[in-house]
Amino acid sequence: MSTLLKNATIIDASSPYHQQKKDILIDNGVIDKIADSISSNNHKVVELENLHVSCGWFDTSVSLGEPGFEERETIANGLKVAAKSGFTAIALNANTNPIIDSKSDVEYLINKARNSGISLHPIAALTQKSEGKELAELFDMQQSGAIAFADYNKPIESDNLMKVALLYAQNFDGLILSFPKNNSISGEGIVNEGINSTKLGLKGIPSLAEHIQIARDLYLLEYTGGKLHIPTISTAKSVDLIKDAKKKGLHVTCSVAAHHLTLTDNELHGFDSRFKTNPPLRTDKDRKALLKGVKSGIIDIITSDHNPINVEHKKVEFSEAKDGVIGLESLFSATNTVLDLENFINAVTTKPRSIFDLTSTSIKENIKADLTLFNPDKEYIFTNNHILSTSKNSPFLDKKLKGEVYGIYANNQLTLK
Repeated sequence: MSTLLKNATIIDASSPYHQQKKDILIDNGVIDKIADSISSNNHKVVELENLHVSCGWFDTSVSLGEPGFEERETIANGLKVAAKSGFTAIALNANTNPIIDSKSDVEYLINKARNSGISLHPIAALTQKSEGKELAELFDMQQSGAIAFADYNKPIESDNLMKVALLYAQNFDGLILSFPKNNSISGEGIVNEGINSTKLGLKGIPSLAEHIQIARDLYLLEYTGGKLHIPTISTAKSVDLIKDAKKKGLHVTCSVAAHHLTLTDNELHGFDSRFKTNPPLRTDKDRKALLKGVKSGIIDIITSDHNPINVEHKKVEFSEAKDGVIGLESLFSATNTVLDLENFINAVTTKPRSIFDLTSTSIKENIKADLTLFNPDKEYIFTNNHILSTSKNSPFLDKKLKGEVYGIYANNQLTLK
């Protein structure tokens, strides 16, 4: 049956209907007609309060546990969470056991999601077992469907190995991700180094640990050429480093996590491990610089950096707790409190698809329907009732957020909450 979206405000700068309220008729997964009013006869009608429609959102950093950590989350449930949170596609991190570092591993993930309403794109490990010693089977994994390569939340310590990776990946136009942290500088730190870490008696991670790693990678990129993506930057200086590199013409892109745009290390005073993240929450000065970086286009992508951690590893002493937060359910409504709608949409649609070399979408007639449905104006208090994930480690519990996701239309399937 065809689907009719009634009175939908279209948010898509590439569409002739941008910022216009229209009816959208979808037939067999394709946008058949866009008009001021379309008859409801013989269609499944979707009519929702203050309905807005954009191209489908793409989250470039999602962990789901499976294989190996199914108690945290499964692929099946994680994809349902993503769809009901507005995402028509996710990039899945090699944050698993065993690590996704072979052709067969990549094929396993893709097959697990084959009948889902959303698209799953594996980010395979850059090195074997993510140990940082030898490169994994990059070319074979890309041929099987991997869209990029990264050792999730682990820096590549060997300068030469990173150099070789950047050079080798150019043979097949591969995208290398490098986590921005220098382990020898960060040491045993677990929170941002500063006034709050001193007050709380917690070991700090200097911003310098991020800056040195980014600077090294940019020097290597200038030497090797190729493509480099730096995920989840967290400091003002990191924005400046990447800005300067882009001015030089280097092919570097970066992302920021929603919690770094909205939260600071002031949240740590209760020793609540829901705020233990990697990179750590930084200062308000950093947060404001990151927001400015998104608005100016220096920061290309906003991600949830969704990382489910089960309660046994969170309800312990702060120093012993695992870092990581869930964020699929709150990415839009948290970011929507600090950023205008069009900046957000660009950072979860056009830019990430371009960087990860995925087919772009648009809201036009005779184009495959890949859509996110939402209300940008609804304000509410985020509670456990809003969490669909198996793990509940959200840093936004009991916070006032803005914006409600209704669901998605993708792969010829309508998914609503």
